[in-house]
Amino acid sequence: MANHFRSRIEDGDLAPGDPLPSVSEIRAQFDVSAKTVSRALGVLKAEGLVAARGALGTVVAEPQAVTSGVDRIPRLARTGRRYGPGEDSTGHLVMLRSAHDPKVCRALDIEPGEEVVIRIRTFRQDGRPTSYGVSVYPPRAWAAVPELASEERMSGYFGTPYEERTGREVSVGKRIGYLRLASQDELDALEIRVPAVTPVTVFVTDVTFHDEDGPVGYWEDVYAPDAKFPMPMDMSGQ
Repeated sequence: MANHFRSRIEDGDLAPGDPLPSVSEIRAQFDVSAKTVSRALGVLKAEGLVAARGALGTVVAEPQAVTSGVDRIPRLARTGRRYGPGEDSTGHLVMLRSAHDPKVCRALDIEPGEEVVIRIRTFRQDGRPTSYGVSVYPPRAWAAVPELASEERMSGYFGTPYEERTGREVSVGKRIGYLRLASQDELDALEIRVPAVTPVTVFVTDVTFHDEDGPVGYWEDVYAPDAKFPMPMDMSGQ
């Protein structure tokens, strides 16, 4: 039950302020006891997805967690929607540049100086910047999907047309999170106003996409200092 309503909220089928069905309606839908319904709603409340509103019952809460770039892929596949309620992105930039960042070169298995496409945007929730997203693509990715080098916004996940046109499946690598100092571009995009000499630590996640021949994309998300986002639970050792 929690998964069902969580997906509907994350997909935007239920927007902030929308009421969930009553306990009796949920019991009838899932054929469970009132105690089970209460436990499922408790999970959603603990995650900040719903809240009790007296006579209104349980309603969808205002979003508290940021959706990172890679977390948008399943929603795109299910609904075709990139953004959830109140979400948008601004500051879109597309650049063709020589890659010299050692981390990016290692991730994409390219030589320093090789040309890559870089796409940048700032994600917002209700007008407030929440994360700064950078995606980098090696030549064979934008050769197959030339839309990546266009200044137009991509209408969906790049892996879908890539797979259709090349016949090679794109897999998502393990997402890595770490702390580092923010660049001035990142501070400006996230609207963090501090003196130029003041270091600001930000949390960053990155992930690399591969096909059978090697890397085809690298995504990095830099989060605003007050941003919250869900972390997957690894149950492999339990």
